[in-house]
Amino acid sequence: MTEVYATIIFMFVLFALLGSSVWVGLALMGVAWVGMELFTSRPAGDAMITTIWTGASSWTLTALPLFIWMGEILYRTRLSEDMFRGLAPWMRFLPGGLLHTNIAGCTLFAAVSGSSAATLNMVGKMSIPELRQRGYPEFMIIGTLAGAATLGLMIPPSLTLIVYGVTINESITKLFMAGVFPGLVLAGLFMLYIMAWHYVRPGERPPKEERMPFGKMLAESRFLLPVVGLVIVVIGSMYMGYATATEAAAVGVVGALLLSLGQGSLSWDTFVTSLMGATRTSAMIALILMGAAFLSLSMGFTGLPRALAAAIDSYNLSPVMLIAVLTVFYLILGMFMDGLSSVVLTMAIVEPMIRQAGIDVIWFGIFLVVVIETAQVTPPIGFNLFVLQGMTRHQIGYIAKTAIPMVALMLLMVVILVIFPELATWLPENARQ
Repeated sequence: MTEVYATIIFMFVLFALLGSSVWVGLALMGVAWVGMELFTSRPAGDAMITTIWTGASSWTLTALPLFIWMGEILYRTRLSEDMFRGLAPWMRFLPGGLLHTNIAGCTLFAAVSGSSAATLNMVGKMSIPELRQRGYPEFMIIGTLAGAATLGLMIPPSLTLIVYGVTINESITKLFMAGVFPGLVLAGLFMLYIMAWHYVRPGERPPKEERMPFGKMLAESRFLLPVVGLVIVVIGSMYMGYATATEAAAVGVVGALLLSLGQGSLSWDTFVTSLMGATRTSAMIALILMGAAFLSLSMGFTGLPRALAAAIDSYNLSPVMLIAVLTVFYLILGMFMDGLSSVVLTMAIVEPMIRQAGIDVIWFGIFLVVVIETAQVTPPIGFNLFVLQGMTRHQIGYIAKTAIPMVALMLLMVVILVIFPELATWLPENARQ
């Protein structure tokens, strides 16, 4: 019965704090403090100080602000504009035309950003005006951008995978490698959706793009080389075993600074703005992780995670059934919380369940990211929907409607991962260590 009372008290205090607009990290600390005071004899203050310091001083976490800063530099310099300019010539002749720049642009920028919101902002500010000017339907412009921006959560470097890896003490590099193929497959599904629209609704096609000489296409592609080179260096160094995730992040920051400096778009103001932007985002995530570490300790004293894992085990659910239940759980949770908070809040309970069920934790990390991606474009609190609303001034209901096909494709991706788990496990198992 102690576990039942603990669960009721934890949930009541958590929702009371979140409902009163307390920051997520502080709310987690508040819940943990109450749990320590009520269910243990250990001094709560001493436990909190020790746990927070241990959680915040992890060397692995150093990769987090560095990858965020790399994305901020690219976002605030002309490198992002050049990337779009280099992509467009190769997309225009595909069925669906320049709509594919939404998918390809998000995929490429995700490989240097790690953030869904940053990916959406960068690609959206480039593609939305261009696609509108060329007569592409608004429904497709908004919908494809809403879905494709979520690739920032999966394709390495992914901030969500860093947080997940730190939370369960798993290799960040392996998690990054695991996200490559599923990310590309999901991007391919989005592009197939655009091609299907092209053939099913021919009346909505814009005027055909003018032909561009092959030589000019190659010339325009030179604008892609800096960002593509940076992606190859960052991801390639991890895959070949030359660098850890933290070392690759440091190389990425230096590379982004040198590229923007050589391009002439790095000013002192841009440097300071990108640094402060990365600092604010990193501090927010660190506070959430501190609160989650303290909450995990508090819940461990109550025996709640073990009790819930045992309760789930008593139902004799197969791994597939457990994944189905967790999919629904995270979709509902993601409607009301951001992805990072969803991960850190639940891992203390979910991790024992998946380990007991024999589910690979690397694979589960990729599954978790796909489900969280889906929640990012699911009302009522789909974060990407609000970002798009600010960019386009459309009603949130209209934006959510445009994203429905993309949500369906992301759920299909969950099914593909269950049927073909090797998509997520093959690369980390075969990468050089």
